[in-house]
Amino acid sequence: MSLAPRALRRAASAATVTLLFTAAACAPQPEDKTDDKASGSASKACAQGELRTETAGKLTIATDEPAYEPWFKDGKPANGKGFESAVAYAVAQRLGYGKGDVVWQTVPFNKAFAPGEKTFDLDINQVSISAERKKAVDFSSGYYDVRQAVIALKGSKAARAKNLDGLKGLKLGAQVGTTSLNYIDDVVRPTRQPAAYAKNDQAKSALKNGQVDAIVTDLPTAFYITAAEVTDAKIVGQFENQGGTPEQFGLVLDKGSTLTPCVTDAVDALREDGTLAKIEKQWLSDAVDAPVLK
Repeated sequence: MSLAPRALRRAASAATVTLLFTAAACAPQPEDKTDDKASGSASKACAQGELRTETAGKLTIATDEPAYEPWFKDGKPANGKGFESAVAYAVAQRLGYGKGDVVWQTVPFNKAFAPGEKTFDLDINQVSISAERKKAVDFSSGYYDVRQAVIALKGSKAARAKNLDGLKGLKLGAQVGTTSLNYIDDVVRPTRQPAAYAKNDQAKSALKNGQVDAIVTDLPTAFYITAAEVTDAKIVGQFENQGGTPEQFGLVLDKGSTLTPCVTDAVDALREDGTLAKIEKQWLSDAVDAPVLK
């Protein structure tokens, strides 16, 4: 219902105004299209060429350096090889950006989800979605369901652990700021202070040098480490998901980013049409089951 112009309303008598409103109240009301309008606006905002990105016509995607396998290949995120590189380009395509329109940026893991304005449109770097992190950044819906795993040198006491109790007295390590470290603190609850490392490379070196008994990483990374980097190590086992819900990696965006619903729609579409499953099978196919530590 539209009101009369202000000048006309000022001139109208109180009785006339009353009659107008009474008539309007009695007249049939049009169907509420609020949701449809909002949906239409969102669709338009996500349309190719309509996204408000850091650089017009480009999509800036961030990840850490080095870019580890199996998430990336040969340390080159821009080559489209490796699970997360392939996912990034699939999301970009859904948003209307070709491979040549994607600009890669190096951002340290912990900085990606720290408070503060971002210089990227989205970040992909095995960042687990959590309520705490959501206070500082936005996340897309999850693009990968992940579990955490324990790695130890073959023949060691840690390698013989069959359950959580077998890990409690060990010196464990993980990358700082990760859910891997959270699992050590919250699930294993070891009697010895765990070691926190700035990079996974440092954790791997500590394991090789005997500075820690075991390290914790996500399961696909654990399979790659034991197969290609620390071949005298083995996967001791994996942890159950906490709270009965799967841990998921999500794309990181600036808090309140207008791109968040568009990126989430893209990820959901890739999951629904089987694209994510195909990419996972191609790049993470070696990540077979490992025993569950309880």
